[in-house]
Amino acid sequence: MIARVIDWSIRNRLLVLAACLLLLIGGVESLTRIKLDALPDLSDVQVIVRTELPGQAPQLVEDQLTYPLAASLLAVPGTRAVRGFSMFGESYVYVIFKDGTDLYWARSRILETLSQTTGRLPAGAVPTLGPDASGVGWVFEYALVDKSGRTDPARLRALQDFYLKLELQSVPGVAEVASLGGMARQFQIEADPARLAAHGVSMEQLAQAVTDANRSGGGAPLDMARAEYLLRADGYVKNLSDFNDIPIATEGGVLRLKQLANVSTGPQLRRGLADLDGKGDVVGGIIVMRHGENAMSTIAGVKQRLAQLQKSLPEGVEVVTTYDRSSLIERAVHTLRNKLLEESIVVAVICGVFLFRLRSALVAIVTLPLGILAALWIMRVQGVSANIMSLGGIAIAVGAMVDGAIVMIENMHRHLEQHGPSDDIWPVVRKAAKEVGPALFFSLLIITVSFLPVFTLEGQEARLFAPLAYTKTYAMAAAAMLAITLTPVLMGYAIKGKLPPESANPVNRALKRVYRPLLNAALYRPRLTIVLAVLLLASTAVPLSRIGSEFMPPLDEGDLLYMPTTLPSVSAAEAADLLQRTDAIIAAMPEVARVFGKAGRADTATDPAPLSMMETTIMLKPRSEWPAGSAKNNAELIAKLDETVRLAGLTNSWGFPIKTRIDMLSTGVRSALGLKISGPDLVELEKQAAQVEALLRAVPGTRSVFADRAQAGRYIDVDVLRDQAARYGLSVAEIQRAVQMAVGGESIATVINGRERYPVTLRFPRGDRNGLAALSEIRLKAADGSIVPLRAVARLSIVDGPTEIKSENARPVAYVYVDIAGADAGGYLDAAQAALDNGLQLPPGYTLSWQGQYLNFKEAKTRLWTAVAMTLLLVSGLLYLHFRDLRKVMLVLACLPFSVIGGFWLTWLLGYQLSVAVVIGLIALAGVATEFGIVMLLYLDQAMEERPDDAYTAILSGALLRLRPKAMTVAVILGGLLPVMLSDEAGADVMQRIAAPLIGGMVTAPLFSLIVIPAVYWLALRPRPTAVAAGSDAAAVAAITPAATGTAVDAPPAQEARL
Repeated sequence: MIARVIDWSIRNRLLVLAACLLLLIGGVESLTRIKLDALPDLSDVQVIVRTELPGQAPQLVEDQLTYPLAASLLAVPGTRAVRGFSMFGESYVYVIFKDGTDLYWARSRILETLSQTTGRLPAGAVPTLGPDASGVGWVFEYALVDKSGRTDPARLRALQDFYLKLELQSVPGVAEVASLGGMARQFQIEADPARLAAHGVSMEQLAQAVTDANRSGGGAPLDMARAEYLLRADGYVKNLSDFNDIPIATEGGVLRLKQLANVSTGPQLRRGLADLDGKGDVVGGIIVMRHGENAMSTIAGVKQRLAQLQKSLPEGVEVVTTYDRSSLIERAVHTLRNKLLEESIVVAVICGVFLFRLRSALVAIVTLPLGILAALWIMRVQGVSANIMSLGGIAIAVGAMVDGAIVMIENMHRHLEQHGPSDDIWPVVRKAAKEVGPALFFSLLIITVSFLPVFTLEGQEARLFAPLAYTKTYAMAAAAMLAITLTPVLMGYAIKGKLPPESANPVNRALKRVYRPLLNAALYRPRLTIVLAVLLLASTAVPLSRIGSEFMPPLDEGDLLYMPTTLPSVSAAEAADLLQRTDAIIAAMPEVARVFGKAGRADTATDPAPLSMMETTIMLKPRSEWPAGSAKNNAELIAKLDETVRLAGLTNSWGFPIKTRIDMLSTGVRSALGLKISGPDLVELEKQAAQVEALLRAVPGTRSVFADRAQAGRYIDVDVLRDQAARYGLSVAEIQRAVQMAVGGESIATVINGRERYPVTLRFPRGDRNGLAALSEIRLKAADGSIVPLRAVARLSIVDGPTEIKSENARPVAYVYVDIAGADAGGYLDAAQAALDNGLQLPPGYTLSWQGQYLNFKEAKTRLWTAVAMTLLLVSGLLYLHFRDLRKVMLVLACLPFSVIGGFWLTWLLGYQLSVAVVIGLIALAGVATEFGIVMLLYLDQAMEERPDDAYTAILSGALLRLRPKAMTVAVILGGLLPVMLSDEAGADVMQRIAAPLIGGMVTAPLFSLIVIPAVYWLALRPRPTAVAAGSDAAAVAAITPAATGTAVDAPPAQEARL
């Protein structure tokens, strides 16, 4: 069939050229429209349910909101996990769905379930869905800075909430704009309890009076003087003066609010703080991108809109970028684009050097850009973004893409060198292409099939490496089609006239001088050659026993994320102080450009962080601006920062912005490795977590470890004395209501000022609610109208309790976060598990499980090896269909273990760990090695057909004929991969792990196909000589006998002449 395709292409060569022109146009057009991102979206499909219950403790939130919601949402189809977070006044439920679930289908099913559950929730609790964003949707962050000092923090927060936020939410691709930091303004009414008691006014009366005074209304239209007039009655409270004049009806007459309370403006209760460069509180904004959008275009739209809005901000107020993912995207795409260009140039130079003819080199190289453009075209149609992984798939395929064209062109050269120029070049083209075309296409098909194991990956590893697998497959498929369609056509047009013989090229002569004696020795001692090859294979036991393991190599995102943890009972003031101090230390480092810190949560459902959880985004300067003697890479810089940032009460944790958020979403822990302890009792969970923390701290390789303190919060409990309350005619609800209004700062109204909205709160002054003694004197109105202090009907005490309750699948959990110093997560996990096995005894009903990305690698590795075994069976079947000889099938399959010898050795020597990236490099190497074996057998079989009676000469000549195309293939693959290995730009960390096995294998795989395969062919596959031919073979073997003793000699003169 392939031969017929070649014939058709040559007959319809103008049509082939026109189709390639269309491919070129479509590919170039795709370059301008393809989505750009730094990484594939590795996050799980998630839907967030957020519910507010103001003023309520985490335990009540857990009992009345989180648990019933989580229990009902577990029944939603496709649910993989349901994680709950119960905090002060808020509940977050994260529903994680299985891979392949459509986000908007999942959201609709969640809404269906909520409609049935909402009726069982407390009054006023309304569950809402978070934004339709992925777990890595935080693509851009900024801060509002007033360098003039004329704009107060409250005004800056108002500018963010009611101006910038609304404008930016209209940018295409933006799902939400979350505000953070600053002072969110509110009107505060502090009622004097003594004056209320003196005038017999309750807090409920005060709240009702304020509510009644802040209304607007209207009526039906009026017809007057042949016109329609609309009626409106504006009663909104607009300022402090309006509040002070609100009338309060009492038994003694009418009073004004100012006679009973003090009205002022102040900050709302702060559950999130922000800091810039360690200089104090700032207002910030976070751009959350909608699921599936183009990150690059979304960020560009946001920056363009901010530039427009900057002109209308008050004088001195500036928008400062604190995190910009487009920088990483640009660096990653720029790096890989440059590497592809460098690889193309290197391939062109190599082809020119070996073929000694520029036009021939151009024929080989022209398939490269066309194959790349074809892959990009399919990527755009499929919706795959251009990112580090998808472009990396093309980068590692460059060398193999031109292999088919190289072999075909080299065969064309051989025909022209042997027969000289021809007036009609097309028969020569047809013959040369059809000789090697079917085997080449088949070998490229094998390379493609060998990558099938990557498509069996699941979860995060599938989302990470599937784009690479797709693009490499597309590129190889395009190269295979171009090799049997375009390349023969271009050969006919470009390769004409008299060509210099192969012996005229000094590179080819040098290669033959080295190769021929080695081949002679291998053919003379074939069994010894095989034994030496097996010993070389056995040597891989050394690197295999010393290589560690990891899920994926650290991706240099260009920015760092510092996530220290402190005790859960930390106050907002203390958290702000710790945040500012750590940020100031980091900002003083010479490698750091900007620091943006956050404590607590931003105003978004995507950030359920307590005040004890801090996140500092560190924007680094370009490496060229780092001072001499500074850290050489991010790993050294993190170690330097970890030694510098040491504050009492903080446990350090370092990572990267995108990677850390992926970890938190996929496993529930914010470190690459952690443990989850499940059980029914929070006190026992904290006890067990603390014990695990102590055990892991002693394990070598632990940089830091921190366990959740579920019971580390401080509470003032108000226990109602029911018998005493009954004596005064007070119900539990009345007592709780009085306490809530006096202390909790309940929102009773909203001030509307144009587009701005501010809540109104009512409570007692600080002096009347600060401490047990003051709280004990809260006045209650008994049934008979008398005033009763709270201490008469309740007992107040200070106790410990949870500040946050976490659950998974409606079961309480505690996490232990582990930050390890080395890269060998597998070795650390084994040592840590041994320590836990020896020192930890969990009570009945409690379970412990490891969490983190390394566990994904273990699962992925199991699936990969299973898929590799099945793929080998498929490849074996394809090889048998091609050769119809089981011995040749086994010989080609033998290329696989021998090819990975160099791959394992180089991986270990470079200090890399075994990861999914390395395994993918080994799989790619196996495909190339299979192609080497197929093509070598093709040449040997062809030579044997030409000289059936002279096996030695046939094998020698066939192997020598394979030398030049083999050397070109190895050179172009190495030339294509070396730019990646020498790079230190964004994305290089991952691509180097894939490239290293390929580069190492380009030493052992060619040696096996050039040396061992001919020896095995001579030993087992050559036709048994007839009586006449036996003498010829015997003479040939005798002629090369001195090679075995150390003297390098060529074949006999008669044979040399024929070569």
